[in-house]
Amino acid sequence: MRRLYPAFFVLFLTPPFIASAQQTAAPPVATPSLVSPSSASGAQSRISLDVLVTDKAGKPIAGLEPPDFTLLDNGQPRKILGFRRTDGTVGNKLDPPVEVIIVVDAVNLSYQAITQQRLRIGDFLHRNGGHLAQPVSIFLFTNQGLRVQPQPSRDGNALVAVLGQFGPVRSMGSESGVFGDVERLDTSVQTMATIADNEARKPGRKMLIWIGPGWPWLVGSRYVQSNESRQSYFRSIVQLSKKLREARISLYSIYTLLGTGVVAHAAYAKPVRDPRKADPANLGLQVLATQTGGRVLDPSNDLAGQIENCIADIGTYYTLSFAPPPAAQVDEYHDLKVQASQPGSSVRTYTGYYDQP
Repeated sequence: MRRLYPAFFVLFLTPPFIASAQQTAAPPVATPSLVSPSSASGAQSRISLDVLVTDKAGKPIAGLEPPDFTLLDNGQPRKILGFRRTDGTVGNKLDPPVEVIIVVDAVNLSYQAITQQRLRIGDFLHRNGGHLAQPVSIFLFTNQGLRVQPQPSRDGNALVAVLGQFGPVRSMGSESGVFGDVERLDTSVQTMATIADNEARKPGRKMLIWIGPGWPWLVGSRYVQSNESRQSYFRSIVQLSKKLREARISLYSIYTLLGTGVVAHAAYAKPVRDPRKADPANLGLQVLATQTGGRVLDPSNDLAGQIENCIADIGTYYTLSFAPPPAAQVDEYHDLKVQASQPGSSVRTYTGYYDQP
């Protein structure tokens, strides 16, 4: 068992930039900063994908070999250059066991909801006498920054004590109107990028369980997008997609508030190929979960059961690598599809990537 440190690291985020509203009768135009460009741009020599194959019952399928897979890039077969099979519960010489990261979102939910979430997370951590099947980390996302547990632990009882160290948490709320919504979107997306940057330094696959309905989608007549804002959203889509993939994060979206509205995410899950068509909803939590090979769970009052439902996906997974073709232009989107030969199986992995010349 890894040692569990009693304290937290606090990762402070760069304050979001929100442009001043124009003095007109039209709804204000807000320009987010979102994800900063990184040095990761440029041609990619090889791309790696963590692939989960499940049977009709949703259980991971073990024992597959390279010939059992077909990898399609924009519909064209790509040669699989690298292959390894990993039992996510125990790991191997290259990959540790899958780490479960539980993010408590204290920015986009009310104080009462956060309190209930913490209690239900405690119920999950206490199950099986506090003996966890996977290493677990608890992150707290607040207005003051991201509080990060330095080391994952399998000791659920110790993690309950970590939850108790959070103390009172004040949610940001939505009282500040359009600009408050933009700020919450901006801060939330920056936080996701911060998590990815830090997790990319660690080996192995990670299951990131984000608890809550997510951040504002900025959908509707109240929100007006300029060419500048759409360019900013597109840059963030490209950068965040790459950061999450290279961090080997599969994102899971769960929340417990029955009746809490979430925009129909399927309408925004289609790839954005043209910066002029980028929309803030393309950065929605549920959209990112779908695109990273994770899942969006239906609302339930059984948060502990939802977490266990996510963790049931951990088992044998496969890591495939391939060489992307030369891109004809910057940020050229490529659809990805991995097929398995097992009859009746389902395959989940990243749904695409942005290629560079």
